[in-house]
Formats: sequence, structure tokens, C-alpha cells
Amino acid sequence: MKKQWLIRYSEIFLKSDPVRRQWENVLISNILEVMPDVHARNERGRIWLDGDIKPDLLKNIFGIVSFSEVEHIKLTEIEEVLPGYCRRHGFDKARTFAIRMKRVGKHSFTSNDKAIEYGNLLRREFPNLKVNLASPDKELHIEIRNDECYLYDAVTKAVGGLPLGVEGTLIALISGGIDSPVAAWMMMKRGCRIVPLFVALENFLDETNIDRAKRVVNVLAKFQPDIELTVISDSYLAHAKKELIRNRLEKYTCIFCKRRMYRVAEAFANKLGAKGIVTGESIGQVASQTLDNLMVLNETADIPVYRPLIGFDKEETTRIARIIGTFEQSISPASSCKAVPYGPSTQANLEKIREIERKLGASEIPLPI
Repeated sequence: MKKQWLIRYSEIFLKSDPVRRQWENVLISNILEVMPDVHARNERGRIWLDGDIKPDLLKNIFGIVSFSEVEHIKLTEIEEVLPGYCRRHGFDKARTFAIRMKRVGKHSFTSNDKAIEYGNLLRREFPNLKVNLASPDKELHIEIRNDECYLYDAVTKAVGGLPLGVEGTLIALISGGIDSPVAAWMMMKRGCRIVPLFVALENFLDETNIDRAKRVVNVLAKFQPDIELTVISDSYLAHAKKELIRNRLEKYTCIFCKRRMYRVAEAFANKLGAKGIVTGESIGQVASQTLDNLMVLNETADIPVYRPLIGFDKEETTRIARIIGTFEQSISPASSCKAVPYGPSTQANLEKIREIERKLGASEIPLPI
């Protein structure tokens, strides 16, 4: 009898054979990145692991929907092995049980035939057991694949999604607050490798903001081990803020700030070959995220801006932040942005913003990339 780990995926199975094989290989590569001493092999719909497996790491690998520790035997050995396996896993102390069968390959029997046969075997071995298919005390999973057989009694859920990296790379604008790390995580789950970016506004943000953003990104490292925060300092807003105040246009500060951040992120994305920008914006949450203002922001970048939280309310986002572990760091103490005006505009006009930028010479101030 040999102990192995059975890794299950979901969406990969729906892809064409060439894509499925490619994505399976990416998933295996991601597993080996965090557990390099493990040996992996794959069959259609399944990945098998041997070696020093760390379940807590498997839970956080995108693309894995669930996994089980299994005992691998030959199909001809099952009647001999089954009673001892079930005794070791507590079936002798249970009152009810169920057998869950899966079968791959050509056989002279059906899955239901074997479920009945092995169920009767266990009832003879453990007279205390009764069948309860709806809510049993214990479940025995038997997976027959041609002449091989795999036994397991537990299924551990994992993070799911698509293997990290199959969709390419995105730049995530990270503030350190609750929303942006959740947005980055959601795009990771859809197969995007994330490069987090913090645009440090000189005179308006300080080291406490940067430190909080770093701590949040460190939490995300359990889902993407190579993730690292890039901090880019920018003095543009310090110049723009003075001119906006002098011209009694301070209410547009947040719009000017966000448009600048988009431009910096786009330049950084082009430098790295990333395919877009991720933000934590959702409709109506703050002044810069009204439909009018989002339209003004959209015009800034020539590459896609992804907003996975666009229809979420704060409670929904907070729930995910708690689940993935970023919430506590996101609410840790940090200075507030000193650039936020009293009474920010919620209905900016694109032509007016363009005109103000021209007067302020926004295009003449080089990007810090």
C-alpha cells in the first residue's frame, strides 16, 4: 500500500486537450515552486503527488479545487485491504457510512455493483455500521482507474480558480486598504500573476502607508510566493495641488491624483509587458468612484483597467479580506492621505479635466518610471 495525494481541478478539465495539458503543467509547476521535493504525475482530470506534502500550502495554490490523502493499491487487493483501512480510519466506531465510487476505464462491472459489494463487505466486518447515503458519520471514497485503486476518507477544499500565470501579468495599484488587495487576489484566482504597485505621493503619504501596503502584500505571498511590492515616488500631485488651490479647483484633486496613478501604472505595465491594471474601485464607494468620475479615469489609460470589485459593497469585500487574511493588516494604523479636499467633485467633466491638465502642463511632467 502506498500513500499519495490526489489533486483535483475543475475548470482546466473544460479546456481543449492542448490547453488542458498546458495548464496542467503550469499547475504542477506552481505546486513544485512551493514544494520542490515532491514528485508529480498527471492523468486526465487528476494530478498525483508523492513526497513531503504540506496540506496548508496546497490549500492556497490557485487551480486546485480540492485534495485528498489516498492509499494506492491494486484493484485485486481491495477486498484484502479494505477492512484494515476502514479500521484505521475509525469506521469501527461509527454508526453510519456511505461509499462514494468513481470509476475510469473499461470493466466488467458498474460503479454501483462495486459500491454494493464493498458495502456488504464492510457491514460484515463492522456489524455496527448502517448505510446512510444522505448524512453518514463516515464516507469511504473508492476511485478505480483501470487496474489501480485509490482509497480516501476525506476531501479538503482548496482555493480553486485557474493556475496562477496562465492568463499573464497585471499591475495592481495597492493602497494597503481593504479593497485593493482583495481585487488583486481575485485576479490571481483567475490565473493572473500580480505585480503590486504603490505610488507614493510626495508630501501627502508617509512611511506608515508604505509599511502597511508591504504587510498586506506579504499576506498575499501565501498565494503567489514571488510577489513583491514596488514603490514609486511621484512629486506630480504636490505641484498640481498648489495650482488647483490657486485656481479654486481643489475639488478635482482626487481625480488628478487617480489619473496620474493610472499613467504611472500604465508606464510600469508597458515596461514589464503586463496586460493591464487592477484597482479596488467599486461604483459609488468614494467620490472618485462615481460613474462620472470613473469615466474620466478610464480615458487616462490605453491598456485595460480591471475592477473585479465594481459591483461589490464594502461588506462583501471585507468578507473576502477576512477569508484571505489581508483584513487585519489593511485596518492597521496608517496616516490618512493629506491631499483629499473638503467636498471632492463627484461629477467631473472629461473635457474640463483635460483643459485643466493642459493649463497645468500635466503632460510636461515626466513619469517616474
